[in-house]
Amino acid sequence: MQYLISIIIGYLLGSIPTAYFLLKITKGIDIRKSGSGNVGAYNSITISKSKFIGLIVLLIDFSKGFLTVYLINYFYQDIFLLPAIGICVAVFSHNYNPWLEFKGGRGLATAAGGSAAIFPFLLLVWLALWVISYLYKKNIIIANVSATVLSYLLVISTVKIAVKFTYPSSISYFELIIFTTILLSLILIKHIIPFKDEIKKLNLSARGNNNAN
Repeated sequence: MQYLISIIIGYLLGSIPTAYFLLKITKGIDIRKSGSGNVGAYNSITISKSKFIGLIVLLIDFSKGFLTVYLINYFYQDIFLLPAIGICVAVFSHNYNPWLEFKGGRGLATAAGGSAAIFPFLLLVWLALWVISYLYKKNIIIANVSATVLSYLLVISTVKIAVKFTYPSSISYFELIIFTTILLSLILIKHIIPFKDEIKKLNLSARGNNNAN
């Protein structure tokens, strides 16, 4: 029963369509049909031209992940696996929202909120790698993918250290690796198409520069 309750909590909180509601209410825009179609903070900024709206979406989506972990830990203390399942389900329902014909965001803010509560090591590593990647390429999508892949490799290679920064404590390295794999895979899957698009743009730009020279 505790696994089912964790899944329900994660699914319901993760499925709250923050960006959709805010853009509909404030701008009368269906975010699914505008910009990239992504139901998240970055696309909210792009189509609304408002950093404030984007920030609100980011904070609420972050809170969905954090609250998922908090509530599960409140009911079931000292069991890492339950909030781990809950946050993975929350990111899944955010990415494939049942109220929006299974269209959604890319899961970064919700995953960040959950990680902040259950595995801050992962969040801090991801943020550091994202900053380095962004400064190198000046591209948000490429930075997202690079930080996600590199974070995974770093957690796997330092799992004996990383496991010490889980709250509640993970009972095994394998449990932590599976959690990290699922969570980051959910993010990567939603980045495949935009990542390919960005690479194509960079290749076309490079060809244009070569032809100009």
